Formats: sequence, C-alpha cells, structure tokens
Amino acid sequence: MTPTAVFISGTGTNLQALIDHWRSGNAAYDLKLVVSNIAGVAGLQKAQAAGLKTQVLSHKDFADKESFDRVLDQTLREQGIELVALAGFMRLLSPWFVRTWAGKLVNIHPSLLPAFTGLQTHQKAIDYGVRYSGCSVIFVDEGVDSGAIIEQAVVPVLPDDTAQTLAARILVEEHRIFPLALDEVARGRVALLAGRVVRKTI
Repeated sequence: MTPTAVFISGTGTNLQALIDHWRSGNAAYDLKLVVSNIAGVAGLQKAQAAGLKTQVLSHKDFADKESFDRVLDQTLREQGIELVALAGFMRLLSPWFVRTWAGKLVNIHPSLLPAFTGLQTHQKAIDYGVRYSGCSVIFVDEGVDSGAIIEQAVVPVLPDDTAQTLAARILVEEHRIFPLALDEVARGRVALLAGRVVRKTI
C-alpha cells in the first residue's frame, strides 16, 4: 500500500470518503497523515475519529507561500509519504511544491474540467445553461484546476437546480470517484508523463 497524506481546509467530506474506502480493506493507498492549514475544522475531527495522525500548519505563520510549502514537504518526507490527495484544501500550492510532487499530487474539483475552474462552479454551470456538469480528479499542475484528468463523473443539470441542489448531487459522485482514482494512482495503473495521463495494465 502507498503511504498517503490528505490536505484539507474544512469539513472533510471527501476525506471521509477516502477513509471509508481505506477502512474497507480494498484500498491501494494507506492513509498516514491528514494536514490542515486551519485549526479546529470538522475534517480534523473525522481524521482523529479514524485514528489518523493529524497536523495543523497555518499558512499565516509563514512569510510566503513557498516557505509554507517547504515545511509541508518536510512534514511529508518525515512521515514517509509517497502520495498526496487534496480534499478541499483551499490553498494554491507553489510551483516548487507542485514540481517536487509531480505525479504524486491529486486533487478533486466539482466540475467537468476544463470547464468552470476555480470557485462557484455550480452557479457557473447553471448560469451558462449547460445540461451536464460533474466532477474531475486530476493531477495537480502549476495552473488552477488545469492538470491532467485522471477520472470524471457526469451529473445532469436539472431545470430547477440551484447551486446547492446541483452541488449535493455532484458531491455523491465526488465521494465515489475520488477513492477509486486515488487507488489507480497508488497501484501505478495511472501515471503522469510529460504532463499527460498514461494508463497502464498491471
């Protein structure tokens, strides 16, 4: 199993999905550490309830982004981490960190990328009148939600949807595909090569 850390900033619902799959005994990733940049968030409680080691590193304690990220990197290496999942981590990582962990840094985003990057994705989907939205698991690159796509799930946008109702249905799919995509990376079935996803049969 691949030693894995999860970065969070909030409620940790996607973290819980990763925990549930890990506890099932079918996961290829081994959760070792949960890091939050905000103290007291519900995601930390979920991690502690699962018996996971947690650490709070506030970005406000550092002079710049890269200084914060270098401490993150040191923390990961001290714990023997080989794979990192971003589960509602509301910080843009520095180019240095992204390059250092290229191919080992996975994020989930609540849209069918490359459409609707950034925040307020569900309202954007409704405002543009798209018939389908969804979620994407990607390898993190130096852009904003612009990394190579590992997995996606499609969710129809209903005529009476609000941002909240659409978000709730997409969240169900996030919880389904995130653990499976992380598994594929942990097993080496999906890898990043020259900025593109390569799928292998093992």
